[in-house]
Amino acid sequence: MTTISEAREFLRQGRVAEAERAYGRVLEATPDDAEALAIVGLAALREGRAAEARARLERATAIDPGNVSARHQLGRACEAGGDAVAAIAAFRTALAMKPDLYAARLDLARALERGGDAAAILHYARALQDAQVRGQWLDAATTPVGLRPAVERAVLAVRKERTEALANLIEPLAARYGAAAMRRVERCLRILLRYEAAEYPDGRQRPTFLYFPELPASPYLERRLFAWMDAVEALTPLIRGELAALLAADVVREPVFDSAELERANLRGAERPPSWTGFYFHRHGVRRAEECGRCPETAAALDLAPLCRVRGHGPEALFSVFTPGTHLLPHRGVTNTRLVAHLPLIVPRDCALRVGGELHAWREGSIVVFDDTYEHEAWNRSAETRVVLIMDVWNPHLTEVERLALTELIPAIGDFNQAVAAA
Repeated sequence: MTTISEAREFLRQGRVAEAERAYGRVLEATPDDAEALAIVGLAALREGRAAEARARLERATAIDPGNVSARHQLGRACEAGGDAVAAIAAFRTALAMKPDLYAARLDLARALERGGDAAAILHYARALQDAQVRGQWLDAATTPVGLRPAVERAVLAVRKERTEALANLIEPLAARYGAAAMRRVERCLRILLRYEAAEYPDGRQRPTFLYFPELPASPYLERRLFAWMDAVEALTPLIRGELAALLAADVVREPVFDSAELERANLRGAERPPSWTGFYFHRHGVRRAEECGRCPETAAALDLAPLCRVRGHGPEALFSVFTPGTHLLPHRGVTNTRLVAHLPLIVPRDCALRVGGELHAWREGSIVVFDDTYEHEAWNRSAETRVVLIMDVWNPHLTEVERLALTELIPAIGDFNQAVAAA
C-alpha cells in the first residue's frame, strides 16, 4: 500500500505524475485524507475535469479548513466550471487566511475584472506589488511561463488605469498653462508608471516614492536659493524662547515614528534607550492650531517659508528632540520634490547630520536645507538634549505650475497606494 510519505517524496523530487498516482492510491485506502484530496483535485483541474476537481477540493477544505492552497485551487475549479460567485468567494477566503498569496490575488483580480468590478485594479496592483517585493514577476525570467500572460495583463491594466486617472488630474493645468509647462510633470508620471527609467544625475539619490526628473541634485542646497531664510533666522531668539517655555513646562511630545517597530528599526542609543520625539505644528499636512497658538512666533516663522503643502503628505513641521545618545540610522526620504530644512535651536557638542556621505555640523540659528532622498543620518552623542526646528519646503527648482500639479498628483498617488495596501 502506498503511504502518504511516499507520495510526498515523489512530489518533492518533481515526479508529478507519479506523485498524483500515489496520492490517488492513498485516497483509495483513506478517502478523507485532505492532502491527497487536494493533490488529486488539482490534477483533475489541470486535466479539465472541473466538476471532479471542485468536488475533491471542497471535500479537502471541509476536512482541513486551514489549507490555503486548497482554497485557492478550489476557486480556480469553480471558475473553470463557470461559477464566478463561488470562485471569488474561495479566492477571498484564501486571501483572508494569507493576504500575500499573490497568485490567488491575481486570480481574484481576473475574476473581478470579468465581472466588471472596478476593484480588480486594486487587486492586480497588490498582486504585482507583493510578488515583486519577493523578487517575482519583475520580468520574463522571474515569471513562470504559464503565468506570463496573466501577469502582463495585470501590468497593462494597472498602467492604463493609473495613466488615465493621473492625466485627468493635470489636464486642466495643461489646458491653462500649456503642454510645455507640464513636460517635466508628464515625465515624472512616466517614470512612476515605469514607461521609462529614472536617470539620476547623482547616483546617491534614490527617492522611495516619487522621482521628479531634471531637477539639479545635491545633498545640501545653496543658501542663495532660499530668499526666505534670512527672515526666518532673524526670529531664532523668539523661537528659542517659545521652545524653552515648552521644555520647562514638560509638554508632552509625540514619537516621530508611528510604531514601536519602526522606532526599534531606525533608532539606536548609546548608554540609554534612544528617543526621537516632536512638538508638531504641522503633521501629515494638517496644521495644529492649538500648538501654533501656543508658539505664535514659531508659527509666524513657518509661514515665511514655502512649506510643501500637500494633503495627507506635508508639510511636517516640528521641534525635533533627540535625547542624549540618540542616533537616527541611515535612511532615505520619499521624494525630491520637497526638501527638509533644519533651524538648529539647541545644539550641544558631538551632534551632526550626514547626507549623501557628507557631514554637516549644525550651528544654532543657521538653517541648513538638504535633500533627504539621499541616504542620511543624524546623531546626538552628547549628554544633553538636541533640538532643531524641522520644516518641509518645496524644491526651489520646481516651477509654480509644477507645484500646483504635484499638490493634485501626490495625494491621488498616495490614496491609490493606500487602497492597494488595504485590498
